Amino acid sequence: MAIDRISSLINKSNLVSRDLSWLRFNYRVLDLARKPSRTIFERLKFLAITASNLDEFFMIRVGSLYNYIDYGRERVDYSGLRELPFRKKLLTECQNFVKEQNKLFENELEPIFEENNFKIAKLTDLTDSELKKANGFFDKIIFPMLTPMVYDNYHTFPILMNKLLIFSVVTRTFGEKKDNKKLSFIQIPQNIQRFYEVERDDKMLFIPIEELVKANIDKLFRNIEILSVNLFRITRNGDFTLEESDDIEANFLEEMRKKLKTRKTGRVVRIEIDKDYDKWMMKILCDRWEIDKDNIFKFKKGDLVDYSALWQIIKHTEFKDKIPSTPDPVPPLAFPEHKSDSDNIFEILKDRDILLHHPYNNIEPVIDMLEKAAEDPKVLSIKLTIYRLAEDSRITNALLKAAENGIHVSVLFEVKARFDEENNIREAKRLQKAGCFVIYGISRYKTHTKLLMIVRKEKEKVTRYLHMASGNYNEDTARLYTDIGLMSTDEVYAQDISEFFNVITGHSLPHEYERLITAPKDMRTRLIGLIQQEAENAKAGLPSGICIKINSLEDKETIEELYAASQAGVRIKLIVRGICCLRPGRKGLSENITVRSIVGNYLEHSRIYYFHNNGDPKVYGGSADMMVRSFERRLESLFLIVDETLKKQVMNILRYNLQDNVNAYEMNEDSFYKEVEAGDEASFNIHEEFFNVTPESIEDVRLFE
Repeated sequence: MAIDRISSLINKSNLVSRDLSWLRFNYRVLDLARKPSRTIFERLKFLAITASNLDEFFMIRVGSLYNYIDYGRERVDYSGLRELPFRKKLLTECQNFVKEQNKLFENELEPIFEENNFKIAKLTDLTDSELKKANGFFDKIIFPMLTPMVYDNYHTFPILMNKLLIFSVVTRTFGEKKDNKKLSFIQIPQNIQRFYEVERDDKMLFIPIEELVKANIDKLFRNIEILSVNLFRITRNGDFTLEESDDIEANFLEEMRKKLKTRKTGRVVRIEIDKDYDKWMMKILCDRWEIDKDNIFKFKKGDLVDYSALWQIIKHTEFKDKIPSTPDPVPPLAFPEHKSDSDNIFEILKDRDILLHHPYNNIEPVIDMLEKAAEDPKVLSIKLTIYRLAEDSRITNALLKAAENGIHVSVLFEVKARFDEENNIREAKRLQKAGCFVIYGISRYKTHTKLLMIVRKEKEKVTRYLHMASGNYNEDTARLYTDIGLMSTDEVYAQDISEFFNVITGHSLPHEYERLITAPKDMRTRLIGLIQQEAENAKAGLPSGICIKINSLEDKETIEELYAASQAGVRIKLIVRGICCLRPGRKGLSENITVRSIVGNYLEHSRIYYFHNNGDPKVYGGSADMMVRSFERRLESLFLIVDETLKKQVMNILRYNLQDNVNAYEMNEDSFYKEVEAGDEASFNIHEEFFNVTPESIEDVRLFE
């Protein structure tokens, strides 16, 4: 099926392909690397992020597509295409994206390296003494780590690792027949630095390590003829789904370890290679891995392979002052005395609820509360869900301290958090050895909800101190991701959260929660009910409106209800950072729906759901996006915000997102995005404005008139 015909079929669909929508998102990240107003190091950072994003996309989304293709299973994309035509379209779009990355790097970024006192150099740029040192570095450090692996009639095909730089070397013994060739592979270990560094006066030269290896490769193939040397990199399928089985709980950790190992030998879904590759060698690889030209991404000799390598330059100590620092967090509106009175957190929470908006507000109040609880003899128990942790986690340390002090600690540790599985298993084991009650996930569900409860015995009663959030208990990402969290001692929240913990740690089926909406129990149904209520209000001539801020919108049932509400006259304002499978502005379908995406200095991670409710807004925050996996395969929670001041604060987050004209994009009906421009208006950048929010600025907040 021709690409033009495929594109025509896609455009007719009322739904947008999840995978093609994701590629549009990565283009928006790439746009940040185009901004000349940013420093070169910021621009390189965003280019590196697009490369890492694309790696994960191939491992997971392209890998998932190949799960269907390889096992002959039918798959119909939201675009209406079957698996093979969609594969063609998707890989073509990926090829186009890589061309855009390369063009940006070569034409806009690399030419300004030298004026910023660095250069990605070649060995020929070095002086004799510099070259001698570089070759000495190869001989002493790199050479002992390299292992040539031959593939012939006597040696099996070696296991080539995911995302490593690999040299294929075609050789022949001198004097042998022309067609008596051998193929060998040399993998550059991941613990070798990506660039060899040369400091020259006030300039840094970065020599790609592959240049150094290639120049010395004859030292690994003595007394034979080297016919060709090709650099390449492979990406393997990293998608795996734990299927429901009768004994999954008994063998859960072992099953996880087995699945993790498959990432090393999963099928190859992409090969990035020097465009002048040896054809004999490539035929062997294509036959071996069952790939074709669509999976082959070519680069020119001398090009930098894998832009995520740029992190070595971005984070170099020589340039540490070149990336603008993040402004210091400001105190939460409901906790202005945070810095001076953090010791009194338990008393303050008995007085009022606190809304945190990261990274504008610090995560310190939560960590302070947990660390104080760990040392407090009045604390009886701590219950917590963990999805991702910081590397040197204060959260883990506080829980360990609490267990040492005899406090009952229950932790639901999600060991299936993608790419954090090994770290989470290790941390969970530490907690378990310290005496914590640790649950390694809930059978086939991922625990994605973010909840904390501290039970404290006080003079008058037992008080439960709570934290509900959209983001992880990770002090590192809390400085980089926008998230919201609610701290409270409210008994209604406490009862709901206690019930939810009983569900996930024991065997309990609670009645309706009063302020929580949970998945997989009833989240989709409840959200659809709220959407339908707005539609009923619109039909009855009552005020109506929906405003939702999420990472991804992919659930078909929910999208259909949003379409129906739009047709009933409900104005719907969606702020969707990444994947959006809904088409806005289509005549007769979604004319009352707008979609915008915010991309900028911070990763927009908060999830907020607003329903006008005839002038008495219902506002929820929490961990869940509008995705099938969120509704059906994850433990998620959304919490209702009832305090009027905090509700206004959350509504203001939505209002500012709708006002932004610096980081925002508007989605067109054709699924492409257009950058929002300030024009004659004053610039409004939410990543600056949220540091300046005052109680007065949120008083008159309105999302719909």
